[in-house]
Amino acid sequence: MTNHKMTARDVSVYYGQKRAIDNVSIDVDMDNVTAFIGPSGCGKSTFLRTLNRMNDTVASARVEGKIELDGHDIYAADMDVVQLRARVGMVFQKPNPFPKSIYENVAYGPRIHGLAGPKSDLDQIVEKSLRRAGLWDEVKDRLTDSGTALSGGQQQRLCIARAIAVDPEVILMDEPCSALDPIATAKIEELIHELRGRYAIVIVTHNMQQAARVSQRTAFFHLGTLVEYGDTSAIFTNPREERTKDYITGRYG
Repeated sequence: MTNHKMTARDVSVYYGQKRAIDNVSIDVDMDNVTAFIGPSGCGKSTFLRTLNRMNDTVASARVEGKIELDGHDIYAADMDVVQLRARVGMVFQKPNPFPKSIYENVAYGPRIHGLAGPKSDLDQIVEKSLRRAGLWDEVKDRLTDSGTALSGGQQQRLCIARAIAVDPEVILMDEPCSALDPIATAKIEELIHELRGRYAIVIVTHNMQQAARVSQRTAFFHLGTLVEYGDTSAIFTNPREERTKDYITGRYG
């Protein structure tokens, strides 16, 4: 029995008349990191954004099909989107810390969601989140410094700490390393390993080696369709679909 946290069934996404995602069904579970791979513009980020309703912010976007979190339809009329985005956190391609102190970056979410009482509670949440994001030892003496003063890799870990601080159940990462150097990338990958099992994690990456390193399940998208989804090792060594094989061997993409 796998531990499905989110399930998507027959999901299509339209921007006006254009169909960007065509009938995708996928399960995301707690025990595995799931990677979405595929050439640029194939729909992997668009699909990722359906999982926490980020597409709601695009006026022309329309989502069909069903996506559930713990069995509840996230597009149902009674779903609180602010609550949903606390439960399904997002880390973007470019690190985007708030122009506030390191402490305030992490404390912001718990404060607006009413998760912290006295300052001592908040101090604990901030420390725990920064520790989990592998950043505490580097910043503990400068929590009042601006988050934007950190290096790119540190900023991205700060954004992960910020996502973790509201105690999410799922973390979505949209090419979280594409703006980072190899050393910072290795740290983020290590962090993904450490967070696995504590959160359901989905990562979009255009880097196949990264998908092979960090994920246990891989979904290959092409032209808005889900071509193949399965164990990462099988997708990379023995794909069932010709298109997957062509992409993995570098024939296109």
